[in-house]
Amino acid sequence: MKSKTKLRGAMKLYLQYGIYLGFLLLAIDIAVFIADSIFGAILFTFVVFYFILTLILYFNYKPVVLNELVSFATEYGQIQRKLLRDLDIPYALLDDTGKVIWTNTSFESVTHQSKGFNKSITSIFPTITRDRLPDENGVDETQYELEHDGMEYMAKFKKVSLKDMVEHNNLVDVDNYNGYLIAVYLYDETALRIALQEVDDQSLAVGMIYLDNYDEALDSVEEVRRSLLIALIDRKINKYISALDGITKKLEKDKYLVIMRKKSIARLQENRFDLLEDVKTVNIGNEMAVTISMGIGLDGLTYAQNYEFSRNAIDLALGRGGDQAVIKTPESITYYGGKSQQMEKNTRVKARVKAHALREIITAKDRVLVMGHRNPDVDAFGAAVGIYRVTTALDRKAQIVLNDIPSGIQPLVDLFRDNPDYDPDMIINNQTALEIAGNNTVLVVVDVNKPSITECPELLRACKSIVVLDHHRQGTETIENATLSYIEPYASSACEMVSEILQYTYDNIKIHAEEADCMYSGIMVDTNNFMTKTGVRTFEAAAFLRRNGADVMRVRKLFREDALEYKARADAVSQAEIYKNSFAISVCTADELPSPTIIGAQAANELLNIRGVKASFVLTDYQGQIYISARSMDEVNVQIVMEKMGGGGHMNTAACQLEGVGLAEAIGELKSTLDVMMENGEI
Repeated sequence: MKSKTKLRGAMKLYLQYGIYLGFLLLAIDIAVFIADSIFGAILFTFVVFYFILTLILYFNYKPVVLNELVSFATEYGQIQRKLLRDLDIPYALLDDTGKVIWTNTSFESVTHQSKGFNKSITSIFPTITRDRLPDENGVDETQYELEHDGMEYMAKFKKVSLKDMVEHNNLVDVDNYNGYLIAVYLYDETALRIALQEVDDQSLAVGMIYLDNYDEALDSVEEVRRSLLIALIDRKINKYISALDGITKKLEKDKYLVIMRKKSIARLQENRFDLLEDVKTVNIGNEMAVTISMGIGLDGLTYAQNYEFSRNAIDLALGRGGDQAVIKTPESITYYGGKSQQMEKNTRVKARVKAHALREIITAKDRVLVMGHRNPDVDAFGAAVGIYRVTTALDRKAQIVLNDIPSGIQPLVDLFRDNPDYDPDMIINNQTALEIAGNNTVLVVVDVNKPSITECPELLRACKSIVVLDHHRQGTETIENATLSYIEPYASSACEMVSEILQYTYDNIKIHAEEADCMYSGIMVDTNNFMTKTGVRTFEAAAFLRRNGADVMRVRKLFREDALEYKARADAVSQAEIYKNSFAISVCTADELPSPTIIGAQAANELLNIRGVKASFVLTDYQGQIYISARSMDEVNVQIVMEKMGGGGHMNTAACQLEGVGLAEAIGELKSTLDVMMENGEI
């Protein structure tokens, strides 16, 4: 059967419009003929001639026009295909499963695949899986950053529907067809990324360097050699920063301003801020090694913002005990160092200043609420009792916020329950505290500086005047807008800090025996019976409490254990695993006990008595969470280990809480953290 090629649409109308015009002339001729037969006959002769000429041209030149159109379409299609094939942008077509069905030359060159490659796109780019491609659920376009063969690309995927093509074809009849192809474009952004990275590397970073123990170090060396010690420290810092293309300006005797490029900060991070250790090597006979703290601000919108970041970072470094570096950006805070034991300051000037400030704040309000951390321990409750005594001595109403009473502090709480010397509402729950909190209320937070783990975080928003008293190192999460913040990481306990404040807040203050016992208990528990983290001021605080009625034997009786607790602790010690010949890891299974986390902490202390153990970790599954108690002597900073896992604490005493994991997973995460930190030289 001979096939015929026919014109359609506008082209057919364009070629036939002469015939249609002839019919119009014929109609006009009829009208003229009716009016005048002679003129009608003349016009009819013209119309006949017009029809003959038009039909001859239409039928003779139609095949020629069709041939030209077909030739043009064929050549145009070939040109289009060649242009697409030779397009500089790598381009490919995938089917709806992600399988490559067509590629152009650039795509083949980039991916090092030959023409006709018909495997999944995932085999070329492993990160591009089927679920990341456009699909039939409405996602028409997606784009991802790719790295391939040392080059960086922006890959764009666009869905191309085949529905219209199938519905208008003359080959098959398909109902409700929703098939599609996926077009892939690869845009080479390697040069752009390099340029952006170069601009970012050259951006300004601002740093602050403080000498932590400037006065103490100078006092430990002969007077004639002090200037030499200062000069050597200056030279060490200037030389180190100059090697990083930075500028150092000494602001005060123990403070430096540092300006450098962000690229230089990356080198500092690679070296893990070895300047912290280099400065300690300066020794001309000084008994005390000099330590420094660094605070660096990065990625701010302005230079002023970077400077503000650096000031916040240096405050964090000092608040955590010094001898460390802190990098603050708009998104994160990173810590380095912090391996040295904090040096206790013998002067009590700061304690006196803070005590006078606390007195002014309390006397300006009518009511004081005191709270510690969630699941409070002896130190938190003892410090709260101390603040209660300060407040009542200043003739103000004080109440302790305690929602649940753990068994570990139950003996202390019983000292005040049904005691005629104390108000019946001395201890209140969270709901009551929220109801009475207001503008005329002072909230004193003791033994914690993280808002999320306080006894009642909502109180921080309900009270405008907030005082923070804590001995834990500050972390990324802090209580903001505190009216007074007194955080001393060198202190052994919050009870030690409150005991000092008691001596300066009110002259000849009278402390009841029950209150002295509580604060003395807090110091004993946090120092493991004065065996760890004790200094001169620790014993002075204990002596002050002893003079005011604290009784060691009475305190010891309060904290005697029952047989089940003793067995649970012994069981945790006996099951300990010695990991990497340095770390004792165990599990405390004390489900039947009311406060198994306390038993876990005690077991962690016991494990340090094993020869060769540098740090101990005891995990406890309690109330749907995994509690990890970490302890160490002096070789390992367990605080930075716990910070990696979302917790914190001290260099020798720290902890963290994990949610949504089991004991086995938590142990695996702990071991993985220890492995990484050992590889990086952090511990």
